[in-house]
Amino acid sequence: MKHNKFNKTKLATSLSIVLSTTVITPLSFTYAEEISKDEVEIIQVTGMRSSIKESTALKRDASGVVDAISAEDIGKFPDTNLAESLQRITGVSIDRASGEGSKITVRGFGPDYNMVTLNGRTMPASSLPAGGGVANSRAFDFSNLAADAVKSVSVYKTGRGNIATGGIGATVDIVTAKPLDNPGMQVSVGAKALMDTTNRVGDDVTPELSGLFSWTDDDEIFGASLSFNAKERHSSASGAFVNEWRTSAYDGTIPQAADNILLSNEPAIGQFYSMPSDLRYYITDEERKRTNAQLTLQFRPIETLTATLDYTYSKQDVFQARAEQSIWMDTYKSNLGFDGETVGTPVDYNEDRGNQAPRDLGLAQQELNQINENDSIGLNISYDVNDNFNITFDGHISTAESAPDADYGSWLNTGLGANISAGQGVDFTNDFPTMRVDFDDCNAERGLNCNRVLDQDDVGTSILDMRIASQKSDIDQFRLMGKYEFDEGSIEFGVESRSMESHSTQSLTRHTMGNWGVENPGELPEGFLTLVDFTNEISDFDKSGAFNQGFTGSASQIAAWAADEYGFDFVADGALATDRTIKEDVTSAYIQLDLSGELAGRPFNVAAGVRFESTDITSSANVSLPNAVAWEGNNDFNVRFGEGKQDFSTDASYTHLLPSFDFDIEVIDNLITRLSFSKTIARPTYDQLSAAASDVSGPSGPTTLAGVQLGTASNGNPELVPLESDNFDISAEWYFEETSYVSIGYYEKRVNNFAGRQPVIENVYGLRDATAGPRAKAAEAALIALGEEITDTNLFAMVAATENNVDFYSRSAESFEVDYDVLPNADDPLMDFTVTKFVNNKEAKIDGFEIAVQHFFGESGFGIQANYTTVNGDIGFDNNGDPSVTQFALVGLSDTANLIAMYENDDFQARIAYNWRDKFLNTQAQYINEPGYTEEYAQVDFNVAYQVNEELSVFVEGINITGEDTRTHGRTKVQLWNLAEQGARFALGARYTF
Repeated sequence: MKHNKFNKTKLATSLSIVLSTTVITPLSFTYAEEISKDEVEIIQVTGMRSSIKESTALKRDASGVVDAISAEDIGKFPDTNLAESLQRITGVSIDRASGEGSKITVRGFGPDYNMVTLNGRTMPASSLPAGGGVANSRAFDFSNLAADAVKSVSVYKTGRGNIATGGIGATVDIVTAKPLDNPGMQVSVGAKALMDTTNRVGDDVTPELSGLFSWTDDDEIFGASLSFNAKERHSSASGAFVNEWRTSAYDGTIPQAADNILLSNEPAIGQFYSMPSDLRYYITDEERKRTNAQLTLQFRPIETLTATLDYTYSKQDVFQARAEQSIWMDTYKSNLGFDGETVGTPVDYNEDRGNQAPRDLGLAQQELNQINENDSIGLNISYDVNDNFNITFDGHISTAESAPDADYGSWLNTGLGANISAGQGVDFTNDFPTMRVDFDDCNAERGLNCNRVLDQDDVGTSILDMRIASQKSDIDQFRLMGKYEFDEGSIEFGVESRSMESHSTQSLTRHTMGNWGVENPGELPEGFLTLVDFTNEISDFDKSGAFNQGFTGSASQIAAWAADEYGFDFVADGALATDRTIKEDVTSAYIQLDLSGELAGRPFNVAAGVRFESTDITSSANVSLPNAVAWEGNNDFNVRFGEGKQDFSTDASYTHLLPSFDFDIEVIDNLITRLSFSKTIARPTYDQLSAAASDVSGPSGPTTLAGVQLGTASNGNPELVPLESDNFDISAEWYFEETSYVSIGYYEKRVNNFAGRQPVIENVYGLRDATAGPRAKAAEAALIALGEEITDTNLFAMVAATENNVDFYSRSAESFEVDYDVLPNADDPLMDFTVTKFVNNKEAKIDGFEIAVQHFFGESGFGIQANYTTVNGDIGFDNNGDPSVTQFALVGLSDTANLIAMYENDDFQARIAYNWRDKFLNTQAQYINEPGYTEEYAQVDFNVAYQVNEELSVFVEGINITGEDTRTHGRTKVQLWNLAEQGARFALGARYTF
């Protein structure tokens, strides 16, 4: 069978365009918009099989490697979340947030290395990390966008001259419906009842409403469409996590250990071993509200001219209430049983405080409150100069913003504690670590109630943190494009101007409330806290023997009370620790030649293109200068900021010439082989381009005198250049039916200019170290003279007592940690920081195979889709490596697989999908130089729909119906980073089309 994509009839061209199976840009589908309806035979196609047929046609007819998902009918995209649909595509895997698809990874390249466009336009992105940290990512978050108005999504895995740059993994183009593509009036409304099985305190059933109106006049001169979607979801998550694993070489001693410590499987001298800083159980209750709308207006006054004006809006409100139950694992280590691995881990960890007073059980209450909002307005004017030549102007102004939605900012943490832990420990043997607490609330010295049960009377307040984080990104993009078609193919050319500006801010406001229950247990008003069994929320893991008592409460209610009680304003008004703006002005031009013909009697296609881009960058930062690292406790440090601010700004520029070449030939009937080469780029993340040191924090471990622990900071490099990838693809595809094919392909990406981390030991902003100056040394001498043990707690207490003319023996050493701070002075030495900087000094190769099969079994209605992708990289993380050395490793590399079974007849559709992703490295710096691995994950989803009549359809769908959980770990599996227990989500819905 002969296929020549440039010699299509207008009927074939129109149908492929209307059904969103075009290749690349709005140019392609604007051509069909000018074809008179008298010249086009109207064919009504609906149903899952027809959708797959059109997606298959796109894959077959495309130049290069392209996969797609098409809507079977207007308003009926196969998944309500675009990311959930994209994970079905060969080589695509997704990141999940709160159990919902969020960002994509393609062929091992994570979200920052993939470009997302809307109708061919580069879209801005904004997002805030959990905990209110600095927004650094360029990645588009698909959870902000509903699928109702989406006609198709195409994934271009090879580059072309007329594709927007920025995607090394892939460029993903989201195509929305246009009214003149669907003449007449069409009205569709839908409703869903959503049930999330994880929900604890919200509504078990929440609504989702959607609608779509599309109209054209009888002459198809005017067209208008409006779509909307409003969704609310309530959910919960429970699990466990560790903040820090610290790896070091064993020197025969364990820091902060009891004199008579017992060790089992003791590490060998010089062997690396890792120690945990804490263990926390958590419960998170979440509410998400999403609103989407799109308005499209079209005007075609003459057959050859079409103008399209569109406005897209999305908003997502996210609220989380989080409760933690935690133990700090630092002092009085009494019994450690190591696992005997190459990097040893104390799987049996114990602290026996002996005659010491009980210490605190952490009971933090937290809130996240933020808004993600996107606006885009665009204009497209397409004019056919003649039957062969088309000119198109396309421009848009788009904004994405993530911002706080409360006076306290985007993140609130109210520290609570109960001094009831007479001893504690953890068993890390199982996937869910078992926390042990020896409960004791009968210590008269601390004034605690002696009823031997944890209640609100045991709890006191400590530190209040309010964090503001925001990100706003703007893109103004204007393109002028031309396309000339001739018998053997076409030539496309264009110029583009794109301006991007991303502004990120972050600040922390901290207030001291009470004293961790040491002096003020039971201070909170009655009813502020509700006793909860944390382990009762865990059902998929063995939690027998775990200490299970904690509280849930309203962090904002506690903070408002504390503000009145302790005399401060409940408003996040701290100086901005990060105030960063990145500007990029991109000017580009491209030319793309497509040819088709016959070679030795077999049809072939050749596409050759080149894109030139010039980029100017300005990185600026307005920095609130830190003026001191306050020593607030035995090993507690807090960076203080003054009134002074300073501007930093750096300019840079670079140019790229990006060629591409695609060749395919039908070697025998229905068997197509492809060969592709392209050069693509992906720009650095915003933190890598920062012009000033940020994330400045004091030491997080023992003080300098007891064992050096440096402060930390990070610094970008505005002169970083983009990653450059040389991409090679070769594949064979056998299309044995119009909805059936088998394909196998090999790909290779050779990437230069990865930004490696380069740690430098240096001072930052002239900050000084109070733990290494004359006062600290005098305190050490005084403790020796008194016969006191030199511990971090005693050292700080002696300095604080001397500074404030207080008798060291007048109170317990721990109480000084809340009553007094020690600020550095001019006699203290400059503090050393480990400053992580970025340089273009790494290269890597990624390759793998993609295998896919798709088939409908005759007229039985049954069909299958299956694919498997391998991803291999030549640079991985060495888990036995020296933790003092920053490693570069490729993240996100993992094999993926999908298996989908389908059935469809005239009125009934059913689909069940299995998605699997193997274990992968998600970061090489979870804590300083510690790795983080996401463990193997598989998920099963289904969808069943019934067409009651021509207008009404009903459906039920399930997401993660087996309730699979996620878990991440460090150098070994027992080094838990985070475990999140997830559950199934179900929806029952109906759609009515007028």
